[in-house]
Amino acid sequence: KVQLVESGGGSVQAGGSLSLSCAASGYTVSSNCMGWFRQAPGKEREGVATIWAGGGRTNYVDSVKGRFTISQDSAKNTLYLRMDSLKPEDTAMYYCAAYLLPWGGGWCRRSPGDFGYWGQGTQVTVTS
Repeated sequence: KVQLVESGGGSVQAGGSLSLSCAASGYTVSSNCMGWFRQAPGKEREGVATIWAGGGRTNYVDSVKGRFTISQDSAKNTLYLRMDSLKPEDTAMYYCAAYLLPWGGGWCRRSPGDFGYWGQGTQVTVTS
């Protein structure tokens, strides 16, 4: 059974930083495509960043480029999202997700429909 457990959310002032973690079980993070998504009230779920090829390739939404960093630790089977220079518009529920198996390689899109396993979410609130 695949389980993804996020942690690290919270409230921070604009310009601050937060780090999210996603511990995976029943799924090998480094061998597949993993991603972080977010959903604000009244908005669609948005792909923030994906990572694949053992962490060697990443794909970010334009609004977070240069501010967020997705990474993974194969020994801990854990996915991370480091968020710097946070803005109020980054406020959302953040979800860790794993690609719907089998992962066939290629480009890992930030499309929610491609991901079959989801964590419970962790809230990130950025105040101005």
